[in-house]
Amino acid sequence: MQQNNQNQQPRKKFDLLFYLIIILAIIGVFLLIQNLTRPNPKELSYADLVVALQDNTNEIDQTSLSAQPIGGENYQMFVISGNYKDGTQFTCNVTADQFNLLTNGDVTEYPVTILLYTLDENVFLSLIISLIPYVIMIGFFIFLFKSQGNGKAFDFGKSTARLSRGKTVTFEDVAGCDEEKEELVEIIDFLKNPRKYAEIGARIPKGVLLFGPPGTGKTLLAKAVAGEANVPFFSISGSDFVEMFVGVGASRVRDMFKTAKEHAPCIIFIDEIDAVGRQRGAGMGGGHDEREQTLNQLLVEMDGFTGNLGIIVMAATNRPDVLDPALLRPGRFDRQITISNPDVNGRTAILKVHARNKHLDSTVKLEEIAQRIPGFSGADIENLLNEAALLAARDNRKVINTQDIDEAIDRVMMGPAKKTRKITDGEKRLIAHHEAGHAVIGLKLKNSNIVQKVTIIPRGQAGGYALMLPEEEKYLETKQSLLDRITGYLGGRVSEEVNFNEVSTGASNDFQQATRIARAMVTEYGMSDLGPVQYEQPQGSVFLGRDYLKEKNFSDQIALEIDKETRRIVEECYNRAKEVIIENLDLLKTIADYLIKVETLTKTDIDEIEATGHLKRYDDLVAEKKNVVEVQPEVTPKAEETSPNTSSTDSTDETR
Repeated sequence: MQQNNQNQQPRKKFDLLFYLIIILAIIGVFLLIQNLTRPNPKELSYADLVVALQDNTNEIDQTSLSAQPIGGENYQMFVISGNYKDGTQFTCNVTADQFNLLTNGDVTEYPVTILLYTLDENVFLSLIISLIPYVIMIGFFIFLFKSQGNGKAFDFGKSTARLSRGKTVTFEDVAGCDEEKEELVEIIDFLKNPRKYAEIGARIPKGVLLFGPPGTGKTLLAKAVAGEANVPFFSISGSDFVEMFVGVGASRVRDMFKTAKEHAPCIIFIDEIDAVGRQRGAGMGGGHDEREQTLNQLLVEMDGFTGNLGIIVMAATNRPDVLDPALLRPGRFDRQITISNPDVNGRTAILKVHARNKHLDSTVKLEEIAQRIPGFSGADIENLLNEAALLAARDNRKVINTQDIDEAIDRVMMGPAKKTRKITDGEKRLIAHHEAGHAVIGLKLKNSNIVQKVTIIPRGQAGGYALMLPEEEKYLETKQSLLDRITGYLGGRVSEEVNFNEVSTGASNDFQQATRIARAMVTEYGMSDLGPVQYEQPQGSVFLGRDYLKEKNFSDQIALEIDKETRRIVEECYNRAKEVIIENLDLLKTIADYLIKVETLTKTDIDEIEATGHLKRYDDLVAEKKNVVEVQPEVTPKAEETSPNTSSTDSTDETR
């Protein structure tokens, strides 16, 4: 610490001297410019001055005449200064007698008014007036330097990595990625006990790359590693290296690793590394010099001529496919950890983490919620519980109930409900039958996605939607399961055609999903008559410099056969969906009728309708309203028979 203070003192003295030299140089430049641009006054003799004053054209601006005495205390000489009317300056040296003749009117027809000032009386005032611009200039530059934080305006090449210490986040705050945490345990152990690994001859990975979909917790996991190891943690974004000036990014990389060596053992975390680590030479029309120089310097620092002992580099990205191969080789990012969306157990654990500071009703079961949100990332789950808390607070309740969770799930997936949107009765019936078609296919086909919730309340761009989920999460799909899924997507359009002999635009998204699966079966999975050949790779995000000129690896004849096979699969599934819909038309109409009445049906409601043909909660509500209506006619005649003077008490007694 003492050594750092000693190093800082010379640095401060150097900075002060540097600023002083800059200020003096600027003042010198301004003085030089002022002297060069100042016009040289014309020197006149006394005779010429008299002639100019006597000239009828009045060449001289007499209001500008001034005199300064010189030559000691007796003022034996005077310097008269003035301007011609065209702005030209002149000076004239005169004696005391000549000065008196001019001012008394003995030389000219009228006395000349000359402002007389002495150096002793006005020297300080004139000096102050002449220095005011320079004082203002110096003050401005001092303010500029201080506002930039001790001269950071000149630190273009300094690292902007932020250093954090302490256990702000630990593994207890990270859920749903137990295997990933196990991969990082030895990193933590190495940072705590590096000698144990050195004695056995083990080399700890120099770099750890975390990649996966957005919101899966890559940055949070890196912070947890730093918190568990209790070591300095430098965090920086990949975009912080890329600047307008070429060479600044490489300089910042050098400075960052230099600072990290002083704090070793430590962790350097680079978020969104694809901003600086993209493949070199993959740009359209040439490379990006600044990014490539920064990447080259990063490669050298990670595994160059000098080793970085005790420094672990962690990075996160959503696009590992665009990273430069040199970054991914052993010796640099030699450990790559995939962080995917959590499974049902992981979602349950994440829900428990984010529910710590929230008051949940006793009826809320986190395990059931986790089963209803497959595909949700950690960020989606956090947003889900936050939306539920906002809904509870909006209703002035202090506890989050199941209805809040249900509404929050719909909001996260589809957006808020548009209850004020005007829908005609015809559209309502059409949407109800469309969604009921999905529900019937899900009930009758074994491998089709099961409808967990169906509603005709508009959300987002959809007039209604059916939440279709698999009965259990699977990581492999069979050919029959894919065909059943396509059939389930087509159930809505088939229901429209069978019930109304008309079709609508509501099935556009269903067709998109069905066509995507069918084409993947033909071109990627080898599940068609074209055989086990992969004609296309899975469609991901396009990297322009690499994929723009990519050619297809099949002929036009094969492309035609791919289109025919895709169409054949979709048409067969469409015909199959029509058979199922026609066989279960009564069930479909019953579901659609109840959907029109209550607008939203859950899986439990759909199962009840399939088993009994009725929806008990709706029938009970109708019966209750009917009983209320039946009581009214008995009261009305008696009230009419009573005289106008009959009191309300008497009327009540008669009713009893």
